[in-house]
Amino acid sequence: MESRIDLEALCAERGLRITDQRRVIARVISDADDHPDVEELYRRASAIDAKISIATVYRTVRLFEEAGILDRHDFGDGRARYEASPEAHHDHLIDVETGKVIEFVDPELEALQKVIAEKLGYRLVDHRMELYGVALSRDD
Repeated sequence: MESRIDLEALCAERGLRITDQRRVIARVISDADDHPDVEELYRRASAIDAKISIATVYRTVRLFEEAGILDRHDFGDGRARYEASPEAHHDHLIDVETGKVIEFVDPELEALQKVIAEKLGYRLVDHRMELYGVALSRDD
């Protein structure tokens, strides 16, 4: 759905020291078209550089998250999942049977959320929406 986000460039912008191992992890996250957990990030990164440890992946993910360039999600499967912080807002629909995560943007829904906040006496400054569903039909 969204264009590739260059985490390595964001690290430089934020003044983060970028080691060779962090560079590999940043590229793995930037190239991901899914929402991998730490174990999957480790699998992908260590396939590129066998010296990368799972501890390094955990530390790097935490550092990137604290720097605001990585978002953590809990899609109800007991695993923290990650994606590069998007440049444009989007929401998620999670298929509870397959675990597939679909990113979407709906302008009507965005407008309705603002209206609801205003009705309750608030100005909406941020939100995160995750919908959980079961496919109406399976073609696969």
